Amino acid sequence: MKRNSLITALSAATVMTLGGVGYAAHKRRRNPYYRGPKSDHFDGLRFHGPDQPADKTLADIARWRKRRGVDAPVRALWPKHDPSPFQDRPPERSSGLRVTLIGHASYLFQVAGRNILVDPVYARRASPVRFAGPKRVNPPGIAYADLPPIDVVLITHNHYDHLDGPTVARLWQEHQPLILAPLGNDAILRAYDDTMHVETRDWGESIDLGGGVTVHLTPANHWSARGVNDKRMALWCSFVLTTPVGVHYHSGDTAFRGGGIFRDARTRFGPPRLATLPIGAYEPRWFMRDQHMDPAEAVAAGLLLGADQMLGHHWGTFQLTDEGIEQPVEALAAACAEAGLAPERFRAFRPGEVWEG
Repeated sequence: MKRNSLITALSAATVMTLGGVGYAAHKRRRNPYYRGPKSDHFDGLRFHGPDQPADKTLADIARWRKRRGVDAPVRALWPKHDPSPFQDRPPERSSGLRVTLIGHASYLFQVAGRNILVDPVYARRASPVRFAGPKRVNPPGIAYADLPPIDVVLITHNHYDHLDGPTVARLWQEHQPLILAPLGNDAILRAYDDTMHVETRDWGESIDLGGGVTVHLTPANHWSARGVNDKRMALWCSFVLTTPVGVHYHSGDTAFRGGGIFRDARTRFGPPRLATLPIGAYEPRWFMRDQHMDPAEAVAAGLLLGADQMLGHHWGTFQLTDEGIEQPVEALAAACAEAGLAPERFRAFRPGEVWEG
């Protein structure tokens, strides 16, 4: 590979939004993670959604870089450091529902006495390598040392801004939590600690956490890749938590694509008390619309869900795409106003910020 191509492949956008350092998935004829039966979203080699778009290619990435400032925004310059004004030291347990954004897409959910981490990323870079890729611009909103006892770790998918293998291995060694992930991700996680026990489930399946809390895996409009030739070979998902204090919908990474997954979730589980939805990493739209929502689509998703409260994440920690660091906040405010939604009903969360309800 030529030097310019390598730079392209190791760019922040490529590493994170494309999940690896290049594309050769079409050459692989064996799935290294999962060998289960075929289904309506697994063809025996790769997983797919009901309307899975064509995979992006290195040519698409090159077009993205070449067309910046022509038919797409110029990549905004982020500050090297943008610390949040919030820092949480959570209680050991909560009988209600207490939610803290750790940063980007990492949350601590404390509900009905259970402590649940979702996509915990404590790495300095969201990347397969230490010398390149997106570097965090603010520290985690809960210091690792301040975490309460962790009962459960949920992984939505295997992109590096969501699956931080060394952090999950450390949590396993120190807390022995239940680790739950979509099909195929157990093999990826065990590569970081072969003693790790990981429960996997398919879309439509669930696991009982006790105390009246159940976690359900539902479809997301996204995809997966961890390296150069494993495109869509592990499943991805959204999570719904049914609890004694209400339903909590956590989307993971997802595109809108007509909103069917949100309508279906509402039909199955009812309107959630809380929905945690991504609002960042969306520019340029021609490249990102098939995998990430923009703030207007996140508002539409929350309204389709009928959520009482919405919290926005996936912005302001790692620069993955072209928009400015505060642009998602501004766009969310405009989208709420356009939809007639009170701004306090959909809040753009910052690391360390807490919601209790």
